[in-house]
Amino acid sequence: MPSSDEGPLRTDGGTGGGGDATSETEPAADGGLPTGPVPPDNETPTFYDRKARTTGLARLTYEYFERARYEDQTVRQSSDYVERDVLAFPTWPHETVRNLSIASFFVGMILFLSATMPPHIGPPANPSQTPAIILPDWYLYWSFGLLKLDPLNPELAILGGQKLMADRTYGVLANGVVVGFIAIVPFLNKGSARRPVEEPFWAAVGVAGVVFAMTISILAIQNLVPISVRLLFDLTFLLPLVFGTITYAVLKTMREGYMYNLNRRYYRLRPPKKV
Repeated sequence: MPSSDEGPLRTDGGTGGGGDATSETEPAADGGLPTGPVPPDNETPTFYDRKARTTGLARLTYEYFERARYEDQTVRQSSDYVERDVLAFPTWPHETVRNLSIASFFVGMILFLSATMPPHIGPPANPSQTPAIILPDWYLYWSFGLLKLDPLNPELAILGGQKLMADRTYGVLANGVVVGFIAIVPFLNKGSARRPVEEPFWAAVGVAGVVFAMTISILAIQNLVPISVRLLFDLTFLLPLVFGTITYAVLKTMREGYMYNLNRRYYRLRPPKKV
């Protein structure tokens, strides 16, 4: 962190080195806890200090964003490279209360939707009649769509125009290739970037993968889509390339306004201190 001569954190959001600035470590009038939003960087509050300062979710949220704002401000004011420790917040109560609030909101939304729009229960299946269209659960549509890639199964002239393997086997191998590529991506991208704008290529790969999962799922239910099968098959592989290219181009153009170099050094860790 920058040295302390840059001035303490003011309650009005600025910094200053003058003597009239209100320090965040100044004790309260009654001799109690400091009046600032967060303790200074060189002091670690105890559990009882944090508990005494906590006055609800609003206070915790304010402290959370005030510390983040102050860190960002001090780094932006530094003209040279600044190595620092990455400051964090205690699991209790800051992270726990925040995560519980977010989880409670989404659980409440799910309960609300399930109460207002209950799913329709259709008639029971007829065991003596095969359905006209057999489909797996919706979250397996992408895998079912890979079984319909028989147009890509080559017919080899050396085999007299026959295919090297059956279409079903080809679809199963396609599942293995896709799943294997998804599993190996984390090992290929070993960078420390945390935002898509810092790694536009891998962000584009992710967007293309999501779009491909959607298009291959639509291909799985081609009987229900009012588009010709040939056009649908072409769009299945064309749209991921288009969306991936657009994502890469947009993120590359955002680097300048994002202050790419500043944010890269902002999240670098300070090497461990030698004892």
